[in-house]
Amino acid sequence: MKKIYCLISVFLIIQSSGAQNNRFITEGRIEFERKVNLHSQINGNDTWQEEYKKTLPKIQTTYFNLLFSNNKTLYKPGREVAENNKINNWWALPAQDNIIYTDLDKQQSISEKNLFEKYFLITDSTRKINWKITDEKKNIAGFECRRANAIIMDSIYVVAFYTDEIITPGGPESFTGLPGMILGVALPHEHITWFATKLFTMFVNETDLKTNSTFFSFQ
Repeated sequence: MKKIYCLISVFLIIQSSGAQNNRFITEGRIEFERKVNLHSQINGNDTWQEEYKKTLPKIQTTYFNLLFSNNKTLYKPGREVAENNKINNWWALPAQDNIIYTDLDKQQSISEKNLFEKYFLITDSTRKINWKITDEKKNIAGFECRRANAIIMDSIYVVAFYTDEIITPGGPESFTGLPGMILGVALPHEHITWFATKLFTMFVNETDLKTNSTFFSFQ
């Protein structure tokens, strides 16, 4: 009888452990670390270009937050970076201060983008990406993620990693369309990556999914 009780106890422990590991998250905040190889963005071997590279950090790191609740997300700039990581405004790269609201049920996005120091509000349908899911896996911010590949804009190769433990099928910037949250994106030829650093489980309401910008609001 003791052996039977021991076997039952072990079974219950394993079952309980398995239930704890099956997380299904529908709302919260994800911090993304965006890295750009600035030196690779400067093409050419002219003397002035080589000298200018010396004034820039090789890797520029910025942070973004992705708030999500069910099938709605808001992607916006996050915490400040170290002073020695900042660069001159006139060298500002595209998408470094984008704000993007996405309604995945309606397949619609509303973006506030800064182009040459002017802000534009753009409403569009979500980007259609023909993902090819692979068997490769990677742990990102404590989540087991599966790799998917795609080509966007006819020639840009994209590598993404998603987890089905976070049900919302969103991601950083305008990357969506996988069966779970995208926690990692790499554009190898453009030398840009976005990877989640941590997840904050929290209640997210409609007010949280609106920006404080006076220019940018949702009805």
